[in-house]
Amino acid sequence: MPLPCCALFCFCGRFQSCLNGGAKLRNQIRSEKKLTIVLPMSLFIIFLILYLQFRDIPTAFLVFVDIASSWMAGFIALWLYAQPWFLDFALFGVNLRELFQIHPVHLSVAIWVGFLALFGIATDDGVVLSTYLNDCFSKTPVGSKREIREVTVEGATRRVRACLMTTATTVIAFLPVFTSTGRGADVMRPMAIPVFAGMFMAIITPIFVPVLYCLLKEIKFVFRLPDPVLRIAETREPETGPHARTHASTKDA
Repeated sequence: MPLPCCALFCFCGRFQSCLNGGAKLRNQIRSEKKLTIVLPMSLFIIFLILYLQFRDIPTAFLVFVDIASSWMAGFIALWLYAQPWFLDFALFGVNLRELFQIHPVHLSVAIWVGFLALFGIATDDGVVLSTYLNDCFSKTPVGSKREIREVTVEGATRRVRACLMTTATTVIAFLPVFTSTGRGADVMRPMAIPVFAGMFMAIITPIFVPVLYCLLKEIKFVFRLPDPVLRIAETREPETGPHARTHASTKDA
């Protein structure tokens, strides 16, 4: 059937929806291929920055462990969102499940972007603690494992408040995202889920990071392994021989 040159084709109905779904599927597949490159690259860059900060691979790996715990917390939050009992109660007459719009969330590009943002934030507390502990050990020589534990406890105690404030500000800042209903909220909420859960898990960072840090320093102290900040106090052996007897008689006199 011949058509005039000014005629336009316009698909509608079920065929139009199929075309839109196919375009979205192609965009999602393309984004997933990019993420398979971006995710490992971002993790490598974060570890490289940590190494340049501490100049020590074990310490950098110790701080890098925060990413693993935050990653686990993000997937736990996604699992909780799919449970019908999660936050299914009312507070001041408002159902929290409806307030925070909790419903099953599937893995999507938005969620992986949220994980990418989480990777950069999750190491903040570990960097604060490890940097201050390095300063403490560089100024205080230690001669036993007990002294190592005392320095670790003293340094970690002084930085607990800073770590908790960093975590609390991030967690509180993401609460309005869960209650938003405007344009773009469907994308922002999945991005905020892993970040919120990961930073909530970061509350335990001031507990396990000093413990692992102290264990690492004790191992290096016992086996006399090189460390950029650990200073071992020199212990003088008791003198023996005629000189020691002369000094002892002098003191008695």
